[in-house]
Amino acid sequence: MNRLAKCPANYVPLTPLTFIKRASMVYSNRTSLIYAGVSFNWRQTYERCCSLAYALRSLNVVKNDVVSVLAPNVPALYEMHFAVPMAGAVLNAINTRLDAKNIATILLHSEAKVFFVDYQYVALASEALRLLVAREHVMPLVIVIDDIDKPTGVRLGNLEYEQLIFHGNPQYPGEDVEDEWDAIALNYTSGTTSDPKGVVYSHRGAFLSTMSLIQGWEMGTEAVYLWSLPMFHCNGWTFTWGVAARGGTNVCIRNTTADEMYKSISKHKVTHMCCAPIVFNILLEAKPEERCEIKSKINILTGGAPPPAPLLEKMENLGFHITHAYGLTEATGPALVCEWQTKWNQLPKDQQAGLKARQGVADIMAYCRKRMSKFMVPKKVEFVKELPKTGTGKVQKVQLRQIAQTLQITENTSANIKRSEKETHLDQARYHQDELHDQEKLHAMSRL
Repeated sequence: MNRLAKCPANYVPLTPLTFIKRASMVYSNRTSLIYAGVSFNWRQTYERCCSLAYALRSLNVVKNDVVSVLAPNVPALYEMHFAVPMAGAVLNAINTRLDAKNIATILLHSEAKVFFVDYQYVALASEALRLLVAREHVMPLVIVIDDIDKPTGVRLGNLEYEQLIFHGNPQYPGEDVEDEWDAIALNYTSGTTSDPKGVVYSHRGAFLSTMSLIQGWEMGTEAVYLWSLPMFHCNGWTFTWGVAARGGTNVCIRNTTADEMYKSISKHKVTHMCCAPIVFNILLEAKPEERCEIKSKINILTGGAPPPAPLLEKMENLGFHITHAYGLTEATGPALVCEWQTKWNQLPKDQQAGLKARQGVADIMAYCRKRMSKFMVPKKVEFVKELPKTGTGKVQKVQLRQIAQTLQITENTSANIKRSEKETHLDQARYHQDELHDQEKLHAMSRL
């Protein structure tokens, strides 16, 4: 078998680009994207991506060049998730909440060759570009994305996104992906503690993460996906590619407001959406005139810090089915998902909410022992009502360490660490039954 060489008959590089090509053939007339008064089908979306890829090549964008974009969840940003890698380049979707200094840092570090800017962020981008000039850095080619539904005429430079589409070639096949380890995207951390740090996603990694999530979340065909999660967050947790894989419909909204979300849910019969827990509060605190009756279940995948069980229960009562996940930029988005078990449907609502607040399915201690050095394995796992947080919802690590120092690590605790994985699992199962109400938050205490 070692002598069996790779060839087209036995090997094809894994890449999400195959998703949209397949969607254009299998779901050609199915609605692919809706934004305000504009909509496209999958054949049209594919052709627009081909046109943009051709235009980028015409602008001398070549393999591994970085194409940055600063935009909200508009059609252009969705299309660039396919068009940029089709041109052989690497997509860098920038967090629109960053300040000019951090944006300039990203443009500098990534060596962006092209910089797409939505009209809404022209002032912010202009300030970032001025900082680049001050550093005597080579300026990227700037292209404005005007509103496709209601053009504003705002410009920053001479080029505009729809002009590139118009002058492109819808029959352009795109550059071949010869190596699945080639980069498809470059994402950056939020930069809350220092300068943003870059993370490169490969075609293979993006493909596998996408397939894992759409299967784990049981996203079927004809899903209607509401873009309440920013696409700049780990490429929309890979659902930019995932919706194409399932031939679903993308519902793009410029602002994540209660009014826009409820209107989209009602008008387009949304079935799936992703968001941070803060969006729950936006939906729950909506004014009566903003709300709509949710007639069928809407699946929500949420991430970040586990939301309180009462909050999850309120969302469930509105008609949302919550699945909790945990991940990070370095792991291509969600890496652990709370796998729901049918038997849990028989539990009271408050207990179901407590279970849904958990992240992942792994046995904590067993998971740590398998993947961490012995000295790094937590000595104690403590379930608490709530973690100490700042006013903005971030964990107060200093206070957390102080709490950890008050915990007693007894000989029995040390002995428990050495128990078999089977015994640990059984003990935790009993603990879950007896103390379910206290399991809304979890933190693992290591040597502090």
